[in-house]
Amino acid sequence: MTAPSESAAHLDAILPLVSAERMACTVTALASAEFTGRRVGTAGGAAARAWLVAHLADLGAMVDTDDFPVRAVPELYAAPTVVWGEGATSTRLTFGREVAVHCASADTSEVRRGPLGVADSGDPTGRWLVVPTGMHLSDAAHAASGAAGLLVSRAVDADGWQYTLLAGPDPGPLPILTLDASTHRAALAAATGAGWWSANTPLHRRDVTGANIHARFPAAEPGGIEVLLTAHYDGVGDHPGLRQPGASDNASGVAVVLEAARILTAARPAGLGLAVALLDAEEVGALGSAHHSQQLHVGDVRPLIINVDGAGLLDQAAAVEAGGPAHALLALLDQAGRHTGLPLAAGPVASDNRRYAAVGLAAVGIGAGMAGYHSPADTPDRVDPHTLDAIARLVVATVRLAASAPATDSSST
Repeated sequence: MTAPSESAAHLDAILPLVSAERMACTVTALASAEFTGRRVGTAGGAAARAWLVAHLADLGAMVDTDDFPVRAVPELYAAPTVVWGEGATSTRLTFGREVAVHCASADTSEVRRGPLGVADSGDPTGRWLVVPTGMHLSDAAHAASGAAGLLVSRAVDADGWQYTLLAGPDPGPLPILTLDASTHRAALAAATGAGWWSANTPLHRRDVTGANIHARFPAAEPGGIEVLLTAHYDGVGDHPGLRQPGASDNASGVAVVLEAARILTAARPAGLGLAVALLDAEEVGALGSAHHSQQLHVGDVRPLIINVDGAGLLDQAAAVEAGGPAHALLALLDQAGRHTGLPLAAGPVASDNRRYAAVGLAAVGIGAGMAGYHSPADTPDRVDPHTLDAIARLVVATVRLAASAPATDSSST
């Protein structure tokens, strides 16, 4: 075990090696048009995976990929055409802002036109039904037999964009559109008069193959500590006519993990086993980490796991969620935060860390903001270099402190 003063000296020597500029370049690369938002099962996702494999190999890791099936991924194959009005007046709505397609929508390529109505009020036949705020979607659908479709309210972000979701309820029999609050109020008011709606929902579902990336650096000495750094590299993907770069979510987390691996492999203490898992299909229910966590569980491999999801814009403190037997790991993270000057706060990090914790592994998730979450506004210029630097320093310090700490609940692979 390294003495505390010696460990602090080692940290002070390597933390300045962290490069915010290098991480920003990684974010820009992963958010480029070439990778088309990195949705699981797409050519853009595969191109990003190849880029990352090469990057990890350049760091000296043994790298492989592991495929797994992903069912029914929702994908818009055209932008919806949505027009509405009262009597002879008409307004075309802007896709992505005023209107979007709900992930539980039926696939309707042909435009449907019909009068507006209110869900669970009167005869629904042939009508586009506005679902009042507070009514559950399943209740509205139950009373909508024969309707043209459903219209539900959804909040928009500070930039006026609706956010994209890939994980959600199974598709129902009706087209479903989401409206910003202002359009929803107007449609609800028009539903009691001569309001009408015309729209399609070109949304199909594809069975695809996801692929995790595994990088392994030289093994720990017998009895040494094993650390696994993880981040998901997939995004929600581009829509027709809408780029969704996925810079904060989660090119930023991938950039932090790659930078931490770079620093740690260049100055790695004896007895530290280091691995990296860049995970696919987080956006469709964290399926990549579900697949990997089961493999670790079956193989009785028990690393300490640090997952980074969203290192885009720090707001006072980084959120930390611990799961599994993570008491020792959480203490190390707290110590690292105090050493690097980064405030930490307990908060939800609804990401891959939960899948690892669910099988009994010590796992922490770290989140530090996502400007433009799941929208075209998630661009590289919205990722703060100082936040990247702070989170990378935190991860590096935690791993180095783990290497010099007494034995924890981790076993060699």
